[in-house]
Amino acid sequence: MHVPVLLQSTIEQLNPEAGQILLDATLGLGGHARALAARLGPTGTLIGLEADGAILARARTNLEAAPARLILVQANFRSSAKILDEQGVRALDGALFDLGFNSRQLVDSGRGFSFQQDEPLLMTLSDQLGVETLTAAEIVNEWSEDNLADIIYAYGEEPASRKIATAIVAARAIRPIKTTFDLLSVFEAAGLKRRGKIHPATKTFQALRIAVNDELGALKEGLVGVWSKLAPRGKLAVISFHSLEARIIKDFFRDKVAREEGFLVTKSVILPDRVEILANPRSRSAQLRVIKKII
Repeated sequence: MHVPVLLQSTIEQLNPEAGQILLDATLGLGGHARALAARLGPTGTLIGLEADGAILARARTNLEAAPARLILVQANFRSSAKILDEQGVRALDGALFDLGFNSRQLVDSGRGFSFQQDEPLLMTLSDQLGVETLTAAEIVNEWSEDNLADIIYAYGEEPASRKIATAIVAARAIRPIKTTFDLLSVFEAAGLKRRGKIHPATKTFQALRIAVNDELGALKEGLVGVWSKLAPRGKLAVISFHSLEARIIKDFFRDKVAREEGFLVTKSVILPDRVEILANPRSRSAQLRVIKKII
């Protein structure tokens, strides 16, 4: 089963009790949810949200033996408050956001998240695509050079954003960029080289994924929505993996503390120890922050 990041620390900080109501806003394959449900017991309720229907189906299977009452919904966490209202959940005792990307989704989705295999350049977190769904192919083929450079710099923190945007525009003038390998060939043609262990396309792929899914906007909305449903003394735990997410979380927590609506549960961010990093290298950049609601 998928190894959840900072599992023990998350359980310790949320400290769920029998009979409580918890939200896992990023269900994934259910690693955190399984441990939380075990603490909630048969009188507790766990609500799980997952944008990808295929991943949600696997989570249902993984959680079949969970003792708590389960409410599992295919939805992006930006709609958390709406989903909770629809499910008749008036208040939460705790909530978790794990913003890490599911490794199985990278490999199995077929939607172009990874450049390890040639796939359509979609990058949508949801597997339900509509006629108005924004895709990575649309961005690289239709957006202006300036807009491309801006998102690659802002969302990928890529210093070579202008050079990459110029190369993309030149390549699409010859033929459309439809797949991950099409996009990779742009980096090769532009002579962009690996920086240490980081592939030259890594940050651009991250930027496109964030733009396609409006991940930062979704995070802001999700935090506000979940906070509005959190009961007094309820805890909100968020695991982030890059500085763009961390900045939003820190600003949100800082605002709640300044307004005397909550207080930080720990003085400093919680990081994985060396043992966890060796066992699960993807945990290397994980950071856990926890806030407790006062009112």
